Amino acid sequence: MNRSLIACLAGATMLAGCNLAPKYVQPLGAVPATLPQGGVYPAAPTDARDITRVGWRDFFLEPRLRLVIEAGIANNRDLRIAAANVLQARAQLRAQRGSLVPSIDVTGSATYTNNAAGSAGAAAGGAATGGTGNGTGNGTGTGTGAGTGGGGTGVGTGGSDLEFYSLNTGFSNFELDLFGRVRNLARAAQEQVFASEEAQRSTRISLIAEIANAWLTMAADQDQLRVARQTLATFRQTLDLTAAQFRIGVGSELEVRQAETNFQGARNDIATLETRVAQDQNALNLLVGTTVPADRLPGGLGDAQVTLDALPPGLSSDVLLRRPDVLQAEHQLIAQNANIGAARAAFFPTISLTATVGTISTALSGLFSGGSFSYTGAPGVSLPLFDGGRRRGDLDYARASRDVAVASYERTIQTAFREVADALAQRGRIGEQIEAQTARASAAQTAARLSNARFRAGVDSFLNTLDAQRTAYAAEQQLVATRLTRANNLVVLYRSLGGGVVEVGAEQMVR
Repeated sequence: MNRSLIACLAGATMLAGCNLAPKYVQPLGAVPATLPQGGVYPAAPTDARDITRVGWRDFFLEPRLRLVIEAGIANNRDLRIAAANVLQARAQLRAQRGSLVPSIDVTGSATYTNNAAGSAGAAAGGAATGGTGNGTGNGTGTGTGAGTGGGGTGVGTGGSDLEFYSLNTGFSNFELDLFGRVRNLARAAQEQVFASEEAQRSTRISLIAEIANAWLTMAADQDQLRVARQTLATFRQTLDLTAAQFRIGVGSELEVRQAETNFQGARNDIATLETRVAQDQNALNLLVGTTVPADRLPGGLGDAQVTLDALPPGLSSDVLLRRPDVLQAEHQLIAQNANIGAARAAFFPTISLTATVGTISTALSGLFSGGSFSYTGAPGVSLPLFDGGRRRGDLDYARASRDVAVASYERTIQTAFREVADALAQRGRIGEQIEAQTARASAAQTAARLSNARFRAGVDSFLNTLDAQRTAYAAEQQLVATRLTRANNLVVLYRSLGGGVVEVGAEQMVR
């Protein structure tokens, strides 16, 4: 083999490992090393389970809610879009990786001419890959292949017809990736696949939390409706009593109108809550992607434990780095880093190779006979000299995109830190709020009963009775709202701390 060719191949082999992408360094310092502790923030129990390993089926204790979440995972359209995005990214990766290997084609041609010079030109064109050969005179000849080639011209006087056949296989303009341009583009496509997979996991975890919150909201509104209907009955009794007293002359019309004000207000609340419950069901159906059966809908929230009451054993902010949205942002950052390498490689020479092997014969039956073998090789080099700043602009764009990805990654972590910190702050005092609201509602109910008894006995004014009834009604409503806040807080804490990411990562979500 020619020594210069050997030296060229050896140099290409050594350069094949060249990668102009900057070394990736994970951004640090965007958030404190530990999550907030002390003050309103709760201390994590040492025996609590790792929340990232608690699957949603273990976290949610309500059987009906589990069935609704399962239906949502199977039918939600946003989750289907996320799965399709993963398939798109994988297809783009396969297409990009195809540039790392030659694209081999097989071509064949047949030429018929009455001109010997035209036949020679056709033979030259057919032996070259993808080229043409033309003869001019009394006849014409044309040959085609898989690369570039030339033809011949001549003037003939006519004669018997000539036949020419060729069959070639090879590749055209295959880029030798000496500076890592193609490999970096493939790396960027690979990271986009990883990012889309993390986006799918994030969508799934968020969907589970949204379905749970919608189900709990409907349950709380059912409780609010129950409280409003019970209060309406109480206000109806008070209105009937004051109206009877007014008719016999022992009460005033003012007391009747005040009682009616409370009664009509409760009627309005019932109508509003009935509408809200219907809207809650519509929102739940949208999240689930289908109509939720009536036997899976909540009848009320009450004080039942719907979820596990657990915190992770450690409060290091490193737990945020396992969140799917944070991992998605990091993969996008790595992809932009690889794009810089591809943009840098564009400043260096591009070496391409065209090569074919085949057979040529003047008879179809002789294509595979001895002496018909042919080959061509056409290496090429392209060195950028002037492009009006296009390559420099591409490199600056890639660097700016990397800076945007760094800021997006840090912002994602900061957002995750804020979500967890807010949830922990609420978690630290929600128990006291529940205790206080429960005691307040009980005291208000007792005060309303005593005030009503004193009014009936004639030892207390009607105004005190109305005020006590309104206070009791408001306390019951606030207690339901606080219970919903506690239930939602546990769901938010589960999601924001990356609950169930290990379970989700172990599943094959794209089907």
